[in-house]
Amino acid sequence: MQFRKVSIALLAIVLCVLAASARPQPAGSARGMLVGIYDPVQPLVAPDKTFTTFKNLRVQIIRLNLDWNLVAAKKPAHPADPADPAYDWATYDATVINAAKNKIQVLFTIYGTPRWANGTKKGVNRAPRNVSALRYFSQAAAKRYSGTFKRDDGTVLPPVRKWLAWNEPNNPVFLVPQWSRINKHRFVPIAAKVYAGMCRAVYQGVHATHLSKEVVACGATDPRGNNAGKSRRPSISPLAFMAALKKYGLKKSQFDVYAHHPYYSRPGESPTTKPKTKTVVTLGNLGDLTKLLGKLYGNKKLWITEYGYQTSPPDRSFGVTWVKQAQYLTKAYAVARKNPRVTMMLWFLLRDEGRLSGWQSGLFTVGGKKKPAYNAFRRLPH
Repeated sequence: MQFRKVSIALLAIVLCVLAASARPQPAGSARGMLVGIYDPVQPLVAPDKTFTTFKNLRVQIIRLNLDWNLVAAKKPAHPADPADPAYDWATYDATVINAAKNKIQVLFTIYGTPRWANGTKKGVNRAPRNVSALRYFSQAAAKRYSGTFKRDDGTVLPPVRKWLAWNEPNNPVFLVPQWSRINKHRFVPIAAKVYAGMCRAVYQGVHATHLSKEVVACGATDPRGNNAGKSRRPSISPLAFMAALKKYGLKKSQFDVYAHHPYYSRPGESPTTKPKTKTVVTLGNLGDLTKLLGKLYGNKKLWITEYGYQTSPPDRSFGVTWVKQAQYLTKAYAVARKNPRVTMMLWFLLRDEGRLSGWQSGLFTVGGKKKPAYNAFRRLPH
C-alpha cells in the first residue's frame, strides 16, 4: 500500500505536466535521421565479417559499449589523461579504426563502474562514490577519440563525436538502487537523483575537450517501470524518471540529446500499438515522452538507441514470425521518421544471442542465416 502511494503521486505529477504541455507536434519529419545498429558483441569478436556486413546493410552509425570497468580495471594515477598506463583501450581503438575505414560513425556508451570507484561493491551497475571519477574517465575517453590523439605507434585515432551516458538507468539491471526509503511511508526515486549527477559528469567530461561537434545523450531509458519502491524489483517508469531528473537538478545545458528504448511489451503489439498504462513508453506512444521532453527541456532531440522485435523461432514466448519482424522493422522506422524530434534509430541486434534467455532480434540467426529483416533493413531510406 505504501509503494502504491508513491506510484500514484508520481503518476499524478507526470500527467499534470503532460496536460500542461499538450500541443500538436510540429509538422514534417525527422530529416537526416541516422540509421544504425547496436550489437555489443559482433564488432568486437568478428570485426572483418561484421564491418563488411555493416557496409552491405548501409549502416550509418553503430553503438558500442565503452566499458569503464574494463578500460580502467586499475585506478589510474592521472584519470583525465588517456595515456595513463592503467588504461587499456586496445579493443576500442581497433573497433573505432574499423568503423572509420568503412565510413561508419560510432556512438560510445560509457557504462560500468570499476570496483575501485564504487566502494569495492559487487556489480558494475552501481554509481561511483564520487562522480568526478566518471567525469575524468569521460574526459580521457573524449581526448583519446578526439581525432587528434596520437598513440605511441604513431597512429592518430579517428574521432568519435557521439556519446551516451549509461544505459537504462531506470532499470535495476543497470543501476541500483532504484528507490530509497525516506521514512516509513515514503520512497524517493534515488536512481534518478544519482543519474542526474552521472549524466552531468559525462557531459562535462566529454565537452572538456572543447570540440563543438561532440554530442552527449542522457536517458537511454527502459520502456517500462513500476514506480513501486517497496516491490521485489523496483524500477522507475520513463516519464516519472524524466520528471525526477528535472526535479533533482539536471539542467537543459547539461546534456545535448535525450535517448529512449521504446520496445514493445507483448508480441501481439505492432509498432503503432499504444500501451494501456502510463508507466510504459513504447514506439506507439512515443509522443508522450517527446511532449514531456519539450515541456521540461525545450527543443531537445531524441535518439532511439535500442529497438527491435525478437523472432519465433527461436523465442516462442516473446517472438514474432520472421516475416512479421521484417514488416515491423520497416514500419517502426517509418513511425520514428515521422516524429520531428527523432534524429537517430538503432536496431538491436545484428545477430541473435546464443542463449534463449538473451535476445533473438537479430537480422541473422545465431548460426548466421539471414532473416527477411536483413533486406528490410537494407532498404531503409537514409
